[in-house]
Amino acid sequence: MVAPAVAASHPCLSCGACCAHFRVSFHWSEAEPGMGGAVPIGLTEPLRSHERVMRGTSQAAPRCVALDAQIGVYSRCGIHDRRPSVCAAVPASWEFGAASAQCDKARLAHGLPALTPGDWAGVPEAVRNPLPE
Repeated sequence: MVAPAVAASHPCLSCGACCAHFRVSFHWSEAEPGMGGAVPIGLTEPLRSHERVMRGTSQAAPRCVALDAQIGVYSRCGIHDRRPSVCAAVPASWEFGAASAQCDKARLAHGLPALTPGDWAGVPEAVRNPLPE
């Protein structure tokens, strides 16, 4: 479980809704060690000819196998530094000054309110995720 002081610093660390709402599909090469892939292939399964999916996210009630969370209380990705590019590309609402439709949709689906600019008050820039390259 994430320590409360840490969880309060970044809204995602007390959420986890996106990881338990969306299918996480990506190009197969992101999980292929011989192609420079970083996503652990054992945590994925084939989806279509050129795609893999994080295990657990293609069911009717998705939940990523790498997610360690109690939605709305604490959340941590077990492979954060090796997560698929599609995960890194989804910003939290207002993290960078604008709402995120995906973040809002996932939070609302789990009974959590959409984030507001006020949820970022006091969160240092150093702990916000950098924009995807």
